[in-house]
Amino acid sequence: MLFVEGRFFLFFAIVFAVYWLLPGNRGRKLWLLGASYLFYAAWDWRFVFQMMLITGIDWWVGVQLGATHDPARRRNLVLLALVTNLGNLFFFKYFNFFADSFATLLAAFGTQASWTTLNIILPVGISFYTFHMLSYVIDVYRQEIRPRPEILDVALFAAFFPQLVAGPILRASQFLPQFDSKRSWEDVRVQACLTLFLIGYVKKACVSDNISPFVDQVYAAPALYSADALIGATILYAVQIYCDFSGYTDMALASAGLLGFYLPPNFAWPYFARNITDFWRRWHISLSSWLRDYLYIPLGGNRHGELMRYRNLMLTMILGGLWHGAAWTFVVWGTLHGMALAAHHAFRDHVAPRLGLPASSPLGSAVGLVLGTVVTFWWVCLAWIFFRAVGFADALIIAKAYLTFTADGTLPLGLDWKPLVLALAGLHWLAWRWRPEERAEAIPQLPFAAGLGAATAVALAFVPPEYQPFVYFQF
Repeated sequence: MLFVEGRFFLFFAIVFAVYWLLPGNRGRKLWLLGASYLFYAAWDWRFVFQMMLITGIDWWVGVQLGATHDPARRRNLVLLALVTNLGNLFFFKYFNFFADSFATLLAAFGTQASWTTLNIILPVGISFYTFHMLSYVIDVYRQEIRPRPEILDVALFAAFFPQLVAGPILRASQFLPQFDSKRSWEDVRVQACLTLFLIGYVKKACVSDNISPFVDQVYAAPALYSADALIGATILYAVQIYCDFSGYTDMALASAGLLGFYLPPNFAWPYFARNITDFWRRWHISLSSWLRDYLYIPLGGNRHGELMRYRNLMLTMILGGLWHGAAWTFVVWGTLHGMALAAHHAFRDHVAPRLGLPASSPLGSAVGLVLGTVVTFWWVCLAWIFFRAVGFADALIIAKAYLTFTADGTLPLGLDWKPLVLALAGLHWLAWRWRPEERAEAIPQLPFAAGLGAATAVALAFVPPEYQPFVYFQF
């Protein structure tokens, strides 16, 4: 069930109406949990029971952690949760990947391994709800939050449908307290939420879905296309994945907001980042902060010298790449970002001071900031090649064209991509400066309704005949 489909609007209208008509907080939570399981069952009903099982184990572990102060028992309990959650994720997402990689490795040493992989279906959103539940158990273990005595709260935290299948990745400390009191309609910023939902809809259905066919055709057979087509498809993919993923996030935040809940923002204009560190403060914020708090810092962070910091950055980004998908191309994507982060830290700490540049903005002048933004976007697009390509051979063909402006193929992209990208960049800049969702609340209701209706009618004219799945549903 996609946020841009008619059946979602019907589903949400029913959930919304019944939710606000229910008088009690517990009844509302039960209603939302049932609706969330129904939403997930629309993908594959069998995996609802899997989610219930994981939720039950993590809830029980949390309760037991709250009831004991014995260090050994607490370690065993959190280990049980880690093995259960990560084992579930590993089996469904990575079993075939590592089995095939091991067989390939044996073949390289002259040993033929006959390995029959399983026909494993990847549950939608498994990476996201796994990280949700790990944050709950780890935070209880660290005694940063108290365990929830009622399984209802933990189950709704795991399954809350607006963010269930593609984030943002929630922290228990941020979201669970919102279940403690009944949401008030007076606190809902209706016009801001509706505006944000429409912005997300336009990003996804009008921009990303229309760009997708051009990107897909080039990345399906890159050897056939010219350098201009390969470069254009790569830059358009950067636009596509941003509009697709941030569009989903906008609609998720808006849907949750209309039900009285706050979800943290997941994007902050990442392609305006002045360096790669700044990029990761702006892109997929909930993932980058999760990796920082639950992986980078526990690995040692920057506490044990520079070499260890670079190692920890590389490990964090490589594992972050593998989190996205079970393929070595994702590992390369993470490695490229890890290399860039390490290089930026080294430049900021050693080169910039010798050049007399300020540490807060190593590139100094406005020209330097523009240059930093351009270089950052260029590197991010280079990494996107490995994120999007089907395999290494295709990725290397595209990367060669991207770096050298040459290619063996001759087919054109079939779209004049340069003015399109410039126009979209201009609209993006205007939205960044104007922030329409923030201004919407100040507009009187009647003009707002008329403007929203007109904008929706215009948007619908640009919606392609067939909806494309959200890119991050595969993760």
